[in-house]
Parts: sequence; C-alpha cells; structure tokens
Amino acid sequence: MASAATPYLRLLTTTQFAFNIGFFAVLPYLAAHLGSGLGMAGWLVGLVLGLRTFSQQGLFVVGGALTDRYGSRPVVLAGCALRIAGFGWLAYAGSAATVIAAVLLIGFAAALFSPAVESEAAREAVRHEQATGTPRAQVLALFSAAGQAGAFLGPLLGSLLLLLGGGFRAACLTGALVFVAVLVGHARLMPGRKDAPDDASTRDGAGDDALTRTAQSTAGSSWRAVFTNRPFLVLCLAYSTYLVAYNQLYLSLPAEVERATGSQAALGWLFALSSLLVVTLQLPLTRRSAHRMTPRTALVTGLTVVAAGFAAVPLTPGGAGGLLPGAVLVVLLTLGQMLLVPAARGIVPDLVDGRRLGLATGALSSVSGLAVLGGSAATGVLLDAPAPVLWAVLAAVPLAGAALAFTLPAGYGKK
Repeated sequence: MASAATPYLRLLTTTQFAFNIGFFAVLPYLAAHLGSGLGMAGWLVGLVLGLRTFSQQGLFVVGGALTDRYGSRPVVLAGCALRIAGFGWLAYAGSAATVIAAVLLIGFAAALFSPAVESEAAREAVRHEQATGTPRAQVLALFSAAGQAGAFLGPLLGSLLLLLGGGFRAACLTGALVFVAVLVGHARLMPGRKDAPDDASTRDGAGDDALTRTAQSTAGSSWRAVFTNRPFLVLCLAYSTYLVAYNQLYLSLPAEVERATGSQAALGWLFALSSLLVVTLQLPLTRRSAHRMTPRTALVTGLTVVAAGFAAVPLTPGGAGGLLPGAVLVVLLTLGQMLLVPAARGIVPDLVDGRRLGLATGALSSVSGLAVLGGSAATGVLLDAPAPVLWAVLAAVPLAGAALAFTLPAGYGKK
C-alpha cells in the first residue's frame, strides 16, 4: 500500500509518524515533571494540561483557515518552527509563567501543523482514488496507522531517555530535534504552491476562473460557507460523539481500572493494547471495509461498535485482575475508531468546496474539542453514579452519533 502511494502521500504519512514520535516522547511525562519536578500544585498542573489542549484542538480552525489562505507549505513550516521553539523553551522553563507560555506555543504549533497536513492528506487521498481507483479510506487509514505507530514509539523513546538519566529536559530536546528533521524535510520536499480545488470546474479547464474566485473570496464568506453547511455540521456532531467517547480512555477508564484493581498501574498496558491494535489491524480492516461499505456505513458501524464497548463494561465479568471489562472497552473502542476515523476524514472533501478544505478540516477538530470539553465535565459528574447508569449514558453518546451519521447521504466519500 505504501509503495503504491505517490511520493507526496509518503511524505505526508512519514510526517504524521515523526510528528507523533516527537510529541509523545514528551507529553506522557509532562504532568509528572510539572508536579514532581517543578513542585506545581495539582490544580495548576491540570490548568497547564487544559491550556495545552485548548491551544491545540481549539485553534485547529485557525490553522485550517491559514492553510486555505496561504497554502500548506508555509503553515507547516511555521508550525514546525514554533514546535521546535516550544520544546526548547519547555526544556528550560522553571516557573509557572514560562511553562504556560511554552505549553501554549507547543499547542498552537500543532494547531498550525496538523490541519495543514491532514487537509493535504485528504486532498491527495481523493486524487489517488481518482487516479488509481484505490478507496480514499485506505490511504487515510495508512495515515492514521502511521500516526498511531508514532504515538506507540514516542513514549518508549521518552522512557528510554528517562532511564538513561537524561530526564525530562532530554526528552524535550529530543522532541525538538525530531521536528528539526521534519522542518528540513518539508522545506526541501513539500510543494511550494497552493493547490487549486480539485473539482469539476478545474478539471474542465476553468482553473483560471477558480483561482480568480479563490482570490476574491473573503475569510468571512469562507467561514459562513463552512459553518452553514448542514451536512458538514452533521458530520462534525457525529464525529464529536466519537471524540467524547475516546476521551473516556483518560477519564472513565482510569476510574474503572482503579475500581477493579485498586490502582492505575495496569493502565499503560491497556493504552499499549490500543496502539498495537491500530498498528497491526488498521490497514487490513480498512482494506476490507472500504470495498464492502460506503463511508457513511463505516462511520455508522464504527460509532455503533464504540457504543457497544461502553455497554459491555457492566455486562462483562471481571477477568484476570479485574481488567477484562476495561480490556473489552479498549478493544471495541479501538475497532470502532479504526472504522470511523478514515471514513469521516474521507467524507470531508465531498462536503465542502476544495478551497475551504483546510478550514473544514480544522473545524472538524475544533468543534469536537469543544464537545469534549463539555462532555468531560458532564462525565466527571457521572463518575460517582451507579455503574449501569454511567456506562449506559456513555454508550448513548456514540449511539446518538451513529443516528446522526445515518442522515448523511450514502454516496459521500466516494466519487
């Protein structure tokens, strides 16, 4: 699959892999560094982590809009430069103010970098589908699997650096070096043009008119066109229910593991299980589903499988060490994720004008980030509720998303 992809698709996929290695070599150890290393109070550690999430997910829409305006290359290069500066700053930050500033810079760097790379991957996946007949979901699955492989190897790299005595500073500087390599690679290999929309008007020879319309369009009209697009908003809401559910790996799952085993020591093994499933099964699963399901069906099925994972927790008997319910949740949630994420990303180019693909890609993440913020607060209230109530409510969220996704026309995601 990778050998059949274009050189540009291989660049984007390798980028996603390297991005997550550098990022996850640092992120899992940030909370411990802030608390134990710098002596920050628990509430301040939580604030710093929340600000990082907001400056990243919440501002994806800004990065997407800048991508549409200036093209992917300058936005990606700016994101890499800011990430290098942010990691370097965080390595030496010793006060709350400097840590917060460095973390905000790191988050904003991702808000620039990720929407640009993801929108380019979606655009190239559509072109590859048109040129070769390979379903776009397969290309986007490769992109997702590469990112998950980086997320799996990054913490191992960070752990190795800590075991060798380098400490948190070494992890930050190593992450910065990874982004130096990404910056150099993109400066040399990423096209310096802003892609025109790959729609019928351009293919019919009306490229000059399309470029003229692009130059005349205002930022306000782009935002209105995206945020008044009903099918796209339906997709955003459906996808948001998945991210609210996925966030339970960091909220409800730790509570379940601690309830079952008395500690959270086994949590890392469950995260490793999730990453390993994606790395090994993402491509064969998507290859099968892409030829047997429409993207809408894959999205609906994936959300339903996620819902089944939550519903199974109170129904699954405690197995070895009481971890069986949590393991069942992780397996089903991950399988659902592998079905729905490539399908959702593949639908976006069919819902919006190609000139606004960056903005739409960023908006998909930003809307979902806001939903996660509200969903996490609501889940926090439910953690003390009886287990059947908690898990039934959590199952209902992706199930509602599946119902929403079912209202999308079946043809979206295929050309």
